[in-house]
Amino acid sequence: MDIGFGLLSAQRRPDDDRSAAAIYDELLELGETADRVGLDSVWTSEHHFRDDEYLSGTMPALSALAARTDDVELGSGVALAPLYDSVRLAEDSATVQALSNGRLTLGLSIGYLDEEFREFGVPKDERTDRTEDAVRLLRDAWEPGPLDYDPEFHPVSPETTVTPTPDSPPRLVLGAVAKPAVRRAARMADGWCANEALSVDDIRKRKEDIERVRETEGIDGDFTFYVIQYGFVGDSYEEAWETVRESYFYQQRKYQEWAEEESIDELPEGRRRDLEDAALVGTAEDVVEDLETYRDALGDDIHFVFRSYYPGVETEKMTRSLERLGEDVLPHL
Repeated sequence: MDIGFGLLSAQRRPDDDRSAAAIYDELLELGETADRVGLDSVWTSEHHFRDDEYLSGTMPALSALAARTDDVELGSGVALAPLYDSVRLAEDSATVQALSNGRLTLGLSIGYLDEEFREFGVPKDERTDRTEDAVRLLRDAWEPGPLDYDPEFHPVSPETTVTPTPDSPPRLVLGAVAKPAVRRAARMADGWCANEALSVDDIRKRKEDIERVRETEGIDGDFTFYVIQYGFVGDSYEEAWETVRESYFYQQRKYQEWAEEESIDELPEGRRRDLEDAALVGTAEDVVEDLETYRDALGDDIHFVFRSYYPGVETEKMTRSLERLGEDVLPHL
């Protein structure tokens, strides 16, 4: 089992009066810490036009992380494929791949927020077709020589050569929940990303479906299962939960507000209890036990992204959690 850190979202809570520069410096500092303590990956996230300044510049952020780290895998969890000019995405991701010496995993998804599609002028009903088109273009663009693909959603000649040409192409991962989308990942991607809304049993069923599709259709090559879940390592359960509770609930409330396009003052009590139960929060021993539950259900061949970036929580506390994750959790896995 590999262990990563994320999702770096650069959100600004209402009680956070720091500058944008300070928030992004924190993001890079935490990425450096994850690299230093031996974690396997660092992941950004992406949304646009959000009132809390959610990270929108995925490729610039990954480029900065590439310059500040040495070994850790760098991932987008996830970039919203339909909103990109796919040729520029191919160029930018190949640039990050070069800057990071081959450490980029490009995670993509179809997106879901109406405002993002509206403001980018992209018909939402085209999001699946645009994502599949982008994946095919990216695959060809990262190979030497002219494109061998005539994309549906970008007026570029198949004779065009997209540069830089990476020494090795970035890994391409698709985030998905619904069965057709999960099977799309099985057929088109190098991995599947399961978000924190899925239970262990939900993930197991989808993992088995992906393995069945790839075996039945004779699809070869390495395939990685990425699992995202919130967590935090502290001196005790009570201390860890008290540290992250407000920020954790804030993030979940914002996601619900954006999806429903209406303000929410507070999450229902039942929802808060469910969120607390789902999070991997506590001492190193507690977290090891929780991760072993995932390993028992899913096997060793998963890459667990420990979602322990909490907007508004002191940098020092998040740093210490990462250190415990590297020093006290990883050796047991």
